[in-house]
Amino acid sequence: MTILEQLHQDHINLSRLLEVLEMKIQKLKEGDSPNFQLLSELVEYIGNYADQSHHPREDHMYHYFELRDTNLDKDLKACEAQHVDLKQLSREVTETVDAVMHDAVIPMAEFIQRLENFVQRERAHINFEEQAIFPKINAISTADDWIVLEKNLPQHEDPLFGEKQGENYREIYKAMIQEVSAV
Repeated sequence: MTILEQLHQDHINLSRLLEVLEMKIQKLKEGDSPNFQLLSELVEYIGNYADQSHHPREDHMYHYFELRDTNLDKDLKACEAQHVDLKQLSREVTETVDAVMHDAVIPMAEFIQRLENFVQRERAHINFEEQAIFPKINAISTADDWIVLEKNLPQHEDPLFGEKQGENYREIYKAMIQEVSAV
């Protein structure tokens, strides 16, 4: 599996988590009481995995393909800025959830809006990479490119979806699915 395919799989996995978060947001809109601990862990996972593993691997790949196509370069520059913005947004949403868990008073409508903004921006970013960047990289890459990248790119196992899933993350995912599925 090429790095591009691995990153695509990450996008699929992250999209699944965003879907769970969207279901939880809908439940919140319907008046459901939030499990702030689970929300915190889910948002923290999405942000941490993106910041510590996914985006660094993408950035490494993107730098490798720089200066080969001017249209791709424009998209890569925009993507780099998105990575910075998403890191900050993730931190802000995690801090908001943590603040509420520590008795800060935030109106539920504002809390829901912050979560929705987080999901929308994460989705838009994934879609941008999938529709604008990945196809361009795929079009200009060679088999040798993937060999070189594979040798130089650090591997990182996804603690939630990887073969060696972390027990904590599996529990978070199961709990969130159960929570949003409950009547």
